Amino acid sequence: MAATAAARGAASRSPLLLHHHRLPQVPAGGGGSLRVGALGAGRDWRRRVRVRVGVRVFARYSSQSQDFSSRLQDRAGELPKLVEDLLQTSISTGPRGAFRMAQGIQALLGVGGEWLNDFSKTANTSEGIPAQMRLGLLSPLYLRRLFERMGATYIKLGQFIASAPTFFPAEYVEEFQNCFDRAPPVPYSEIESILHEELQRPLDSVYEYIDPVPIASASIAQVHGARLKSSQKDVVIKVLKPGIEDTLVADLNFIYLVARVLEFLSPELERTSLVAIIKDIKESMLEEVDFRKEAVNMEAFQRYIEAMGFDRQAKSPFVYHHCSTKRVLTMERLYGVPLTDLDSIRSLVPDPELTLVTALNVWYVSLPPAASVYLLV
Repeated sequence: MAATAAARGAASRSPLLLHHHRLPQVPAGGGGSLRVGALGAGRDWRRRVRVRVGVRVFARYSSQSQDFSSRLQDRAGELPKLVEDLLQTSISTGPRGAFRMAQGIQALLGVGGEWLNDFSKTANTSEGIPAQMRLGLLSPLYLRRLFERMGATYIKLGQFIASAPTFFPAEYVEEFQNCFDRAPPVPYSEIESILHEELQRPLDSVYEYIDPVPIASASIAQVHGARLKSSQKDVVIKVLKPGIEDTLVADLNFIYLVARVLEFLSPELERTSLVAIIKDIKESMLEEVDFRKEAVNMEAFQRYIEAMGFDRQAKSPFVYHHCSTKRVLTMERLYGVPLTDLDSIRSLVPDPELTLVTALNVWYVSLPPAASVYLLV
């Protein structure tokens, strides 16, 4: 009773409790009812805050949805053309699209397993987890492995990353250098089958020998050293990897479809000409799988070198047409060091700066895929 009276007296004197018409009764066991009352008030306050926040979020979402709906209504006239384009592209892709999706899932699981295995080895060490592993599959090493497993299109993307140090971090540029000539090689048995199919005659009637170990393996082709039987000249054979055309078509069609839908949903992207750029990339990459065009370009480049008086500074390999086709290119073998190997260049020429300037001038007019295709001979 004394506690109740004291509480009522405090209520009449305290300005904090003037809004309460009646103070809750306190049982003899203590002030538990006051604490429960305060907790209930806190819960009510939090509930009101949640309601207000929810109303604001809903209002903002509704506004954005209305804007999105109005933009779709404005572009409703373009929808039939979009659907037609999507259907035609999907039909041209055929079952290759589903096959590539399955390959992508398999590649993701494979590289993810490698990361988990490496992570488990380092998680319990004293040094802790390396910084590059904390990024998971987005780290330079594992992303490059994923690109390599995905095949030609993504290796080409890796080559772009390696060639653009102003756009990408240095560790990614350095790691993706491996995409230029160290892509996973195709077994020689498959290369030999392609040579038989393309040349339509026994290989030993054309070549004295073919080295089964590739000189280089890049995104779309593999290069083997060989010697011609007739002239005993050293040559290199560039062979298109099996299934590359189907892979490029499926991947590039998928990228085109994504860009097409994004432009439809977000008209602002049309200013970037995203679809047009992807079309150009697709045409350029599909031209690379026809070595007959490459042979024509090489001969045109050699004529330009001679016409400009660069024949003492530069040379394009001679093409042997009798053993070259759409998927096989046999050309003269040139021995030298890549322009990217600066230490070797310094050991070979007295003025490496002048040599590099001359090479870059030739590079500018020829514009090949990468500096690694040039040799100092």
